Amino acid sequence: MADDRDDRVVGNVAGGEPEQARPSAALPPAAEGPPLLEVVGLAKTFGSVHALKGVDIKVRAGEIHALLGANGAGKSTLIRALAGGVRPDSGEILFDGSPVVIRNPLQSSDLGISVLHQELSLVPKFSTLQNMGLGLLRRGRFGFADTRAVRRHATAVAQQLEIKFDLRRPVNELSVAEQWLVALGTALMRRARLICLDEPTASLSARETEVLFKIVEQLSAQGIAIIYVSHRLEEVERLCHRATVFRDGLVVADLDRHELNRERLIAAITGGIAGAVAVVAARTSPPGPVVLEASGLTRSSVVRDVSLTLHSREVLGIAGLVGAGRSELARLLFGADRREAGEIRLDGKLLPAYGPAEASKWGIGLVPEERRSQGLVMPKSAAFNMNLTFTAGQRIWRKAPLISGARARARAVEAAASVELQAARVTSPVRELSGGNQQKVVLGRWLLGDIKVLIMDEPTRGIDVGSRAALHRLIRQFANDGLGVIVISSDFEELLGCDRVLVMARGQIVEELTGPAITEERMLRAAYETPSDLVHA
Repeated sequence: MADDRDDRVVGNVAGGEPEQARPSAALPPAAEGPPLLEVVGLAKTFGSVHALKGVDIKVRAGEIHALLGANGAGKSTLIRALAGGVRPDSGEILFDGSPVVIRNPLQSSDLGISVLHQELSLVPKFSTLQNMGLGLLRRGRFGFADTRAVRRHATAVAQQLEIKFDLRRPVNELSVAEQWLVALGTALMRRARLICLDEPTASLSARETEVLFKIVEQLSAQGIAIIYVSHRLEEVERLCHRATVFRDGLVVADLDRHELNRERLIAAITGGIAGAVAVVAARTSPPGPVVLEASGLTRSSVVRDVSLTLHSREVLGIAGLVGAGRSELARLLFGADRREAGEIRLDGKLLPAYGPAEASKWGIGLVPEERRSQGLVMPKSAAFNMNLTFTAGQRIWRKAPLISGARARARAVEAAASVELQAARVTSPVRELSGGNQQKVVLGRWLLGDIKVLIMDEPTRGIDVGSRAALHRLIRQFANDGLGVIVISSDFEELLGCDRVLVMARGQIVEELTGPAITEERMLRAAYETPSDLVHA
C-alpha cells in the first residue's frame, strides 16, 4: 500500500511555491486537539474498480475540511462509507477516538454523523417541522407522542439557523436555499457533530451562498466539524481550514489553510494527467454541414447564454463538473425544459418553442442520464420500449392505443441489429436485461426514426467495461452514418476521442477544445479555472 501513496503531496505540490491564498477575516481558527474523525487505510472495490485505495484522513471538531478531486476520484465513496451506505473492504474508521463499524445510515446518525447530499432527502409535502422531527417523536406517559418537545427543539434550532419562514410551510414551497436550511436543521435536531455537505452551493445564488457560508462558519465556531465537498475552488479558499485532495482512489495532497490557493489545488487535482488513449474511436470521414445550432440559450442560472454548433458526422463532447449545467443544456435542446431566451435552429430552420414530442418529430433524440426512470418502461419488453417513439410518417399504430405486434417486433429486430443487441432479447422484459443492453434499447428506439441529432447524457453510467466498449464503437458509427452526436459525460476520459469538446462551468461554455488539446488535464483545468466574472455573476 505504501507504494500506492508515493505521489502523495503534503503541504506542497510539485511546481514551486504559488502565492498564498487570502484567509477569510471572519473565519476562526479550527479547534486543536485529537481528531473527531480519523480514517485509516480505508479501501473499497466495486468489481474491477478500486474506488478507494487505502485512504487516510483526519477531521477535528470545529474544522471545515474540504474534500476535492475530479469526478470518480473517490470522494463520494468515502462519504457513503461514513453515511453507512457502503461497507469498506478494509481499513478502519475511528470516531471520537474509538473504532466504529457503520453498517447503515441509522448507526451513522446515532454516532453524530449527518450527510447532506446535493439532492436533499426531504419529504416534499411535509412541513419544515415535520421534516426536522422525522423519527424523533417519543411516547409520553400515556402513550401519546410528545410533539411539544419536538416543536420546542425545532424552534430552537430554527433560531440558531436564523430561519425566518413559517415552520408549518411545506418543503416543496420553499426555495432551494431554504431547503438547505431545513436539511441542516434536521442534522442539528439529531445532535450532529460531523456534517458532510455535498456540493451545497450548486443551485444557490451568490446571496444565498453567502447566507450558507455564514451558517457554516457559525456551526464551526460551535465545535461542529464540517466536511465540505465542492468543485468550486474559490469557496474552498474562502471557507475551509484544510483540504484533502483525491485522485484515482488515493489521497494525493493534505493542505493546510495557508496552502489553499487555486493553482496548488488544481495541480493536485489534475496531477499532470497526460492524454490517454481515446475511448470514442476517431472519425473516418470529414464532418458534414451544421445540423444543429443554438445561440444565447438561457434558463435561470443553470444555463446562461450558451451558443454551440453541431455538424452531421460529428461527435461533440460536453464536459463539466457537478452543477455545470450539462444535463440542463441537454434538456433545453430536447425541449424537456423551456428556454427563457435564445434560439435553436435545425438544418438552418429556426425552431419555435417546443417540447419532447416536437423534438422527436423533427429528428432530435435524447438518451437521458437516468435511463431506468426517464427512458424505459422496465416491466415491458425491449420491443415495446423501442417502439415508444416515432417521427412523423413512421407511426405503426393501427388505432390508438393498439399497436401492430408483428410490425413492432419486426422494427425492434431491425433496431436491435443496428445497436448490436441480440434479436432474441427484443421479447425480454427490459428489467431482465443488463445495463448495457438496456442502454442499447434506448438507442434502438431513436434509430427507428428519421433521427438527425442524438444527445447522449452519461451514456455508459452503470455499464460494464465490455458494454462500454461496444457503446463507444456505436457512437462513432452513428456519426459516420450521418448523425450529429452530442456526448455528455462526467468521465472525461470518455470524451478524449470526440471531434470537439466544450467545457461548461456555472452554466456557461468556458472553453472549446479540438485536436491534440483534448486531454483530461485541459478539460479539468478549464472546468476548475472559472473566470472571476462567472464566479460573482
